Amino acid sequence: MKREYYLDNLKVFLTLLVIFHHAGQAYGNGGGWAYTPSNSAEFLPWIWHFFSVNAGFFMGLFFLISGYFVPKSYDMQGGKTFVKKKLVRLGIPLLFMGAITSAITGTLEPAHMWFVESLLVFCLLYALIRCFCKPAPEDCSSTPTLPGILILGLIMGVGSYFIRKVSPQDNWIMVPLKIEPAHYLQYVMMFAIGVLSGRFNWFEKMTGKVGATSLILGALLAGGMYSLGENPWSGFIWDWYGIYESLMCVFMCFGLIWLFRECFSRTSGFMQWCAAQSYGAYVFHLLIMLGIQYATDGIWMGAFGKFIFIGISTTIVSYALTWLVRLIPGANKVL
Repeated sequence: MKREYYLDNLKVFLTLLVIFHHAGQAYGNGGGWAYTPSNSAEFLPWIWHFFSVNAGFFMGLFFLISGYFVPKSYDMQGGKTFVKKKLVRLGIPLLFMGAITSAITGTLEPAHMWFVESLLVFCLLYALIRCFCKPAPEDCSSTPTLPGILILGLIMGVGSYFIRKVSPQDNWIMVPLKIEPAHYLQYVMMFAIGVLSGRFNWFEKMTGKVGATSLILGALLAGGMYSLGENPWSGFIWDWYGIYESLMCVFMCFGLIWLFRECFSRTSGFMQWCAAQSYGAYVFHLLIMLGIQYATDGIWMGAFGKFIFIGISTTIVSYALTWLVRLIPGANKVL
């Protein structure tokens, strides 16, 4: 397959965003975290806006990009090889990290590997469907449109709105997968749209008008989330949060796909190296981050300084460790 460097670069960006998202959770209202600073002054009251915007789109975009490669990979490898490779590349890291996090917590806990767990299930379901259904023809002339993206966001939003009536955001359950129901419809739909995008080449067909408008709308909606506070606008967003967030998600995702396609499609030796290590960095970063946080607990850098330090140091160590592990013969088939 032709290497889509802009998607490699986008995955590197998303991996860094995940690492910094987790780096900030100890220093703000970002949900449960395994480390709490001993100094209560290490607190960033504004960082929950950063968490809210990230949670609204970045894992959905990961699923969108992952789904994009699935049809071509299946066509090229065949069903048996496709399943075997997914079990190796996704299953082994899931079992390895899941065993470590479960041993530490004393309960079945995949932690951040929930994404890998769900992605493996989605890929296996796709392979099962392909056993009974012929693939759609690739010569379809359809292309992403603004009304289509809007409809996608509304369907996702209405479903999320009603799901959150039963299971609010940050409520994680085991069924037996570890999932957050409030966002899971987003993940399923974005993976499915990614599969269709890969089959019909929607990322390449998306026009500049659609891509740029999506990016602007997504950025405006994200800006609206940063403005949440004690004001009537905040009340409106909170009342319709599932719909608002879903619209931000779809416009932001397609907008970033367009932005990276147009502006960040070039590569270099360093960027190719980063892209090759990104999956492993995602797998390893959580334990590395907790180790650095505990090791530097008594060192005062200011709350923001500690957040930046933890994010940067975790990124460097995670990428370096992945590079070293991938030097082991056969390890690059997993990571």
